[in-house]
Amino acid sequence: MSELTAGIYSLMPLRDIVLFPGMVVPLVVGRRKSIAALEDAMESRSQIFLVTQKDAGVEDPGAKHLYSVGTLASVMQLLRLPDGTIKALVEGKHRARVTGFLEQDSYFSVEVADEPDTDTEGVEVEAFVRELRRFFEQYTRVNKNIPREVLDSAMEIKSPTRLADMISSHLPLRTQEKQEILETVSLPDRITRLLEVIQREMELSEVEKSIHAKVKRRMGVTQRNYYLGEKIKALHEEMGQGDEGDDIAELEKTIDKKKLPKLVRDKVKKELKKLRQMPPMSAESTVVRNYIDAIVSLPWSKKTRTRIDLDKAEQILDEDHYGLKKPKERILEYLAVQFQVRKIKGPIICLVGPPGVGKTSVCRSIARATGRKFVRLSLGGVRDEAEIRGHRRTYIGAMPGKIIHSMQKAGVINPVFCLDEVDKMSMDFRGDPSAALLEVLDPEQNCSFNDHYLDLDYDLSEVFFITTANNLHDIPLPLQDRMEVIQLNGYTEEDKQSIAAGFLVPKQLVANGFKEKDILFSDKAILEMARHYTREAGVRNLERTIASVCRKVARDRLKKKDKTKTYRISQQSVAGYLGVCKYRYGLAEARDEIGLS
Repeated sequence: MSELTAGIYSLMPLRDIVLFPGMVVPLVVGRRKSIAALEDAMESRSQIFLVTQKDAGVEDPGAKHLYSVGTLASVMQLLRLPDGTIKALVEGKHRARVTGFLEQDSYFSVEVADEPDTDTEGVEVEAFVRELRRFFEQYTRVNKNIPREVLDSAMEIKSPTRLADMISSHLPLRTQEKQEILETVSLPDRITRLLEVIQREMELSEVEKSIHAKVKRRMGVTQRNYYLGEKIKALHEEMGQGDEGDDIAELEKTIDKKKLPKLVRDKVKKELKKLRQMPPMSAESTVVRNYIDAIVSLPWSKKTRTRIDLDKAEQILDEDHYGLKKPKERILEYLAVQFQVRKIKGPIICLVGPPGVGKTSVCRSIARATGRKFVRLSLGGVRDEAEIRGHRRTYIGAMPGKIIHSMQKAGVINPVFCLDEVDKMSMDFRGDPSAALLEVLDPEQNCSFNDHYLDLDYDLSEVFFITTANNLHDIPLPLQDRMEVIQLNGYTEEDKQSIAAGFLVPKQLVANGFKEKDILFSDKAILEMARHYTREAGVRNLERTIASVCRKVARDRLKKKDKTKTYRISQQSVAGYLGVCKYRYGLAEARDEIGLS
């Protein structure tokens, strides 16, 4: 290697690269000053001084941003690229120290002095060199990133200084560490530092191999699927399809905030841990996620405060329904007892009566009177036990039963729960749903209702259950035994008149867009409709008949374009709106019929 000629040279700062003497490296140069320095060195056929920046983020570095020791290099080749940058091939020649900065118009120049190595000969240096060769050979065996040709080249180098610089350039060091080695002029100190680095890298490599082997041994099917799932998740993030991990974290926060019984919380945490280890796109993860959602969406402790104002409750019941003395008394008795003891098990009442007497609507009124939420479940046509108790999770498409689903909709543990048409359930080869209701409607058992899907005990003891039926004889006796039966008899003519005047007529006037004084129904007109146009125990058809009269009045009003006229519906005018009578009332046959006495 030729001796360094001290003098003034063009300066080119390097980012994240430390050039050692003897290294040949390609550089892509884009900064204006760096390009000018390269071109000047190429034209004058002189060397260029390459020094590393202290901070790679500085775009236009000055003297304070550069290290003081760098490398003088020869420019072997320049290639201009289409984007205006230059690709240069340079070879490091000598260490040099900056002694002065000279700023020119287009680039920096520096005055440099030789930075010679010290202690380059002797027995100690030879011993250091042998140890360095041995360590580097061992290192290349464990590090497959270093080609065999590099080792062969290192073994042929005679100069200790050149060998140390060559090995330094191939070690995975940080920029600052490489700069420290470049600035170390004592050859034994430099080699000692290299031996420490090689020893550290070999130990790290051994630890990495050990960890990799352990992970590989433990990586069974589940871990492999999890690993692949993480890969898929990363791809989804790149594609902007959301982060499954964020969803699980949100789910965990929801679980932590929710007041759950200890047994339920432990079960959910276990399932959540299982969900974390599953690939997000797998069918099993969907099953587990749905199960956790089903548990979390259930109310476990939240309840509505029951209104215990008897006068207010009685007023609400009277506003909504005419008559129905027994059900109203029973509700007021329940509220009175709850005021006494503060906590009692929810009553289980069965309202039995013909269609149209207000069984279902009275359930809504009870919820309003007690200040509770209301849910309704129709049992008509239900013939599968799983609809009540749910399916076990082993089945494809398994879901909770209708009881649990209704509680999810209610959102509280003490709603008024109407089980409608309980007498119209049937049984087949899939089981008897009425048998499944025995546990639900038994105050001694429903504190630990077990849905097949959840496989957890759920407390239904604070639910106010009300069942409705048309025929008591169609309800199995064991189920009857668990309920307090209240009979709702059909309405008399006087009852129907009062219900129509107080409830049905105002409701239909609003429904058809009329004001209170637009249509006036006389008592005799209502009685005429009840006697000759309906025949029922309730008032459902009577309401339809009143609605029919309102529609015909609306049509007549629109045709005549007179919105100020008041229509008075009398007994005589009913036939004009509804046509001939459908039923006879109070008339004996003119002649005796055969078979009648």
